Amino acid sequence: MIEPTIDEKTKKALLDLLAQSQKIVAVTHMSPDGDAIGSTTAFQRVMQQLGKDVYVITPDRMLDQLRHLPGAKEIVDATKYPDFAAELIRDADLIVCLDFNALSRIDKLGPLVAASKAKKVLIDHHLDPEDFADVTISRPQASSTCYLLFKVLCGLGLFSEIDKAAAESILTGMMTDTGNFTYNASDPDIYVIIGELVKKGADNAKIYKAQFNTHSANCLRLNSYALLNKMELFPDMGAALITLSRQELNRFHYNKGDTEGLVNRPLEIPGIVYSAFFREEDGYVKVSMRSVDSFPVNLLCSEHFGGGGHLNAAGGEFKGTLAEAAELFRSLLPVNKSLYLGNHVFKTKPKAKKQNQKV
Repeated sequence: MIEPTIDEKTKKALLDLLAQSQKIVAVTHMSPDGDAIGSTTAFQRVMQQLGKDVYVITPDRMLDQLRHLPGAKEIVDATKYPDFAAELIRDADLIVCLDFNALSRIDKLGPLVAASKAKKVLIDHHLDPEDFADVTISRPQASSTCYLLFKVLCGLGLFSEIDKAAAESILTGMMTDTGNFTYNASDPDIYVIIGELVKKGADNAKIYKAQFNTHSANCLRLNSYALLNKMELFPDMGAALITLSRQELNRFHYNKGDTEGLVNRPLEIPGIVYSAFFREEDGYVKVSMRSVDSFPVNLLCSEHFGGGGHLNAAGGEFKGTLAEAAELFRSLLPVNKSLYLGNHVFKTKPKAKKQNQKV
């Protein structure tokens, strides 16, 4: 039996908003990943089953490996169609925000959503959601927004409206946000939901191949170069660091998504407890971190690298040079080691955030 995620008050509020709305827009964060695209396209599909007019808008371009998802080809990229995106948001009856916790995470769409007279719903699994929605369902303990969305849809009595297309989108988000269920995946409900999605027709092997086992030659060469030449190991500290400059990325004709999963690779090495990957962008450094057991990379990212996330999967943006970001990471190694004991146990664990739910 899957644990419920919304109470009766929230259920009524959501059902009332859906009943009152015909023109619905679903938005998600910049650089949309599998959970972002999966949750928005799944929501769109279920609402279309109910006869609603639904558009998905992204702040920028999605990863190429997500373009096979049902509905992905119809997504409105606001960098390509800014006027159309603004018109859709302006005319919407309801705006559903998925997989982000702050309007700044949707870039130039943020002011448009804030100014819209439409009712707003936030469904997300990141910490500390902003108070901008009429209904907020925030579950930081959830492994993915797709996982949370499935529970919300079931709570609304819409399980029967989840068809094969929606199931494929939900399973994609659940799979990609957990590294194929290798982290943040200890909740037994995850595997019950997987079973239900497979029953709906989702092909888990096909989804896995598309997301994890389909790469261009340039992508393979870039990742091989990074592991061979740019991976720094600090075995006494249980840490690893990979950095790639813009020049190095250009050398291998980098495309968005080519380094997905790279940060996880050092964790395959015995004794490496946390791994960081720094990628140079225009004016900042993109930070990704992963860990095993109880190492809190979310705290490391939030306190030092302008971000946050989950215990074992987090990220951020460092305002400075790639060299400065790498030096900061190295300087923190002794501090991090002071938190770490043998057998992957910490003296102090991050306090659990309270669940947030506002109606």
